[in-house]
Amino acid sequence: METALEVFKALSNPVRWNILRLLKQRPFCVNALTYRLNVSQPAVSQHLKVLEYAGLVRGTKTGLQVHYCLIPERLDECIGLLRDLKGDDG
Repeated sequence: METALEVFKALSNPVRWNILRLLKQRPFCVNALTYRLNVSQPAVSQHLKVLEYAGLVRGTKTGLQVHYCLIPERLDECIGLLRDLKGDDG
């Protein structure tokens, strides 16, 4: 339950929401996200740290850069928790 709360907390920020929407398309490095979001590089890095802690994204080092990708299974877990709370069977 506590980890689910971390996910919902991570989803509550508009910048993090936009990062996830971009990562849904394909992996991005911090600089590419910075450019697309018009947010400072340190801010993007901090948002990614929150998303990574919540288990929503994973970073993979490629050369000198880290490319982040979405972990859709984690979102599925949270959707399942919401369905359980609602009492929805399917």
